[in-house]
Amino acid sequence: MEPVALSPQRRRADLERLRTETFDILVIGGGVTGAGIALDAATRGLSVAMVEQRDYAAGTSSRSSKLIHGGLRYLEQFNFGLVREALAERGLLLEHLAPHLVKPVSFLFPLTHPVWERFYIGAGVQLYDRLGGAKHLPSHEHLTRRGARRLMPSLRDDALVGAIRYYDAQVDDARHTMEIARTAAAYGAVTTISTRVTDLLREGERVVGATVRDQESGEHIAVGARQVINATGVWTDEIQDLVGRGRIKVRASKGIHLVVPRDRIHSDTGVILRTESSVLFVIPWGRHWLLGTTDTDWNLDLAHPAASASDIQYVLDQVNRILRTPLTHEDVEGVFAGLRPLLSGEDESTSQLSREHAVVPTVAGLLTVAGGKYTTYRVMAEDAVDAAARNLPQRVPGSVTDRTPLLGAEGYHALWNGRHRLADELGLHIDKVEHLLNRFGSLIHELTPLLTERPELSERIAGAEDYLRVEAVYAATHEGALHLDDVLARRTRISIETFDRGRSAARDVAPLVGEVLGWDDEAIAREIEHYDARVAAEVESQKMPDDRTADAARLGARDVRVGGA
Repeated sequence: MEPVALSPQRRRADLERLRTETFDILVIGGGVTGAGIALDAATRGLSVAMVEQRDYAAGTSSRSSKLIHGGLRYLEQFNFGLVREALAERGLLLEHLAPHLVKPVSFLFPLTHPVWERFYIGAGVQLYDRLGGAKHLPSHEHLTRRGARRLMPSLRDDALVGAIRYYDAQVDDARHTMEIARTAAAYGAVTTISTRVTDLLREGERVVGATVRDQESGEHIAVGARQVINATGVWTDEIQDLVGRGRIKVRASKGIHLVVPRDRIHSDTGVILRTESSVLFVIPWGRHWLLGTTDTDWNLDLAHPAASASDIQYVLDQVNRILRTPLTHEDVEGVFAGLRPLLSGEDESTSQLSREHAVVPTVAGLLTVAGGKYTTYRVMAEDAVDAAARNLPQRVPGSVTDRTPLLGAEGYHALWNGRHRLADELGLHIDKVEHLLNRFGSLIHELTPLLTERPELSERIAGAEDYLRVEAVYAATHEGALHLDDVLARRTRISIETFDRGRSAARDVAPLVGEVLGWDDEAIAREIEHYDARVAAEVESQKMPDDRTADAARLGARDVRVGGA
């Protein structure tokens, strides 16, 4: 399989295919589930198109806790099947499917009771290790208070009597989702962003495709398909409403995360804490920490959920319970809010709603997949394609995605072992090579010609020194980015990793992206203006006292995409 560049030229070719082909499967939604379905279908030999109204992972799939995990707390709910399934997927991703993107991470579980809690939590973590196989991660270990504070000097003395350390995995969710979509494209799938479904095509009672609006040009395209799969997450009900009914309902639960610099908390490990309603993580994230999350009902704007001042204060209060030096609002460099698509009707509390998924026929020709969790996206995709395949005329082979590495995975380990030699060949500092390998894996070879032709692209982005300028160019030439926001918020995470939320970096990145996408000075200025307005609206929303006022403030900035919310 040869990598495919999601270039402007590829997008034009994909739009032409949407106009002229009838696909076996049309997937609506470009989050991790939709991208996973596109990859599963394409690797079974089916013709498939995936359409996404904004950007890959623009919704829930770029705003998760960025963990690949079984869900330790689900053991308390006796949901052993879900935990076992998720831990099996964790192993696949770590070992085979995406080792360049999915990495081990350790967590402390502070204990506040000396005997019964150590036995109770210890038994649960031991079961967690056994369910996961643990061959790709170290086993858990019991720690005294002194041992825990040696790992995490920022812990208050009275915050624990001991601790248990265990291991899970983490991922840059937006990059991972984009790479799934790009791998699907390499196997022949159409994967277009800025393509919004406005209606479903019908022949009698049967759905036979969808009308899609190109958000960039305003053109409407009729896309024919033998089976349509609704994988739109929190927008599930909106797509079902196009046919007037749906057999399942999705409820949105909002979770927010804070980003603080790494030096604000002195620790060699992450932390997991119990809260009254859920759990809260302190997660290592490069030169930062991710703190979250919350779990509250949300029934306002789905595209741009807002974090209120009370949300932010809640997370700070929870974390400060264990820290010697409390965090303040001035320590927060980034905030993001996401919506979990939960299957509704099982309990009034969103923290208790099901993280399992469902695949159901809505009407003839239309399937809906909903619920689930990020870690089990591949299983959800396999189930959805299995269901669609039963309604196709040809015999469809079984899924092979459990043994289909994502682009960048093959050869990654060998390149990592030879990274010092590679750094010498490229004339780059070893830190830069390691950074590129852990974001692109073996696809680093697609960046090296750019670096050779234009050595200035090896410089760090002004205002966001964790990233190189070549990454901004590559985002437009190979990764499908169409707007400045796509680059700063999802191809990189500059929008949440800098105190100015990426406004300085925008001035450096916009001309680089514009070279590829054909922007003139006016277009560059317009993209920067849109980005600044989005940041200003987000910052203002985070000063508001509650969800409703925060939502109103966030909607003060229009989406950069034509016809966007």
